Amino acid sequence: MDLQLNHKVVVITGPAKGMGRAVTLAFAEHGSQLVLAGRDTAAIEPVAVEARQFGVPVIVVPCDLTQSVQTEALARHALEAYGRIDVLVNVAGGSGPIGKTGWETSTEEFNEIVELNMTGCFNTMHAVLPTMIAQRAGKVVNVGGTFGMRGRAGRMAYSASKWGLRGITKSFALEAGPFNINVNCVAPGMVDGPRFREKVCANMASKLGITLEEAMTRHAADYALKRVSTDTDVANACLFLASDVSRQITGVDLPVDGGWASL
Repeated sequence: MDLQLNHKVVVITGPAKGMGRAVTLAFAEHGSQLVLAGRDTAAIEPVAVEARQFGVPVIVVPCDLTQSVQTEALARHALEAYGRIDVLVNVAGGSGPIGKTGWETSTEEFNEIVELNMTGCFNTMHAVLPTMIAQRAGKVVNVGGTFGMRGRAGRMAYSASKWGLRGITKSFALEAGPFNINVNCVAPGMVDGPRFREKVCANMASKLGITLEEAMTRHAADYALKRVSTDTDVANACLFLASDVSRQITGVDLPVDGGWASL
């Protein structure tokens, strides 16, 4: 199926590794023109090199998403380079404290993850939506998480930030809809990778006195499909919501979790 993403201008935050890298390369493979944004441009450059191998133009823009002046500059860079912005994919985010109860979580820890996962997405949307409104066309895909749909003990701060992102997504969807702009949220469950293995599984293994592999198996057992999602699964969901195949879908949370949050 042709998703008609060829030559679309796509701004991606957090492209350096994991889901962000997978999302970046998926759009590059579909012929999109890319704007890759993040604080550590040195970490982004290798991904940009990979993406250019698909024959697409790629620019890398330094940007601290929590600073609105920098996200506004990001939008200007995209417009100067390509003349329009068709898609925004907000992958950048953090995990916050793991294994801490709400009363063990410090105010600083809570504020830090809320600022990154909520304010960061608000800032980028605030920056690009005027252009999309003027175009009368655009797609926004925010990457949330299933802990923002069901909650999770020991992950209160992260869960709160992703619940908040859902509210931001749905409100923007209602406001931007009359301008032919779709705003949706992809909600990954556990995604296999270094963060999952070295933080989440390692934490469980330590607490329960089990091996890392046993911890991974326990997580997979929670899901209907009995498997943990991959970066590619998340990237495919982002492609779908960024394409015209999903033209009549807006304001939704799309769980990519093998069947956990919605069952």
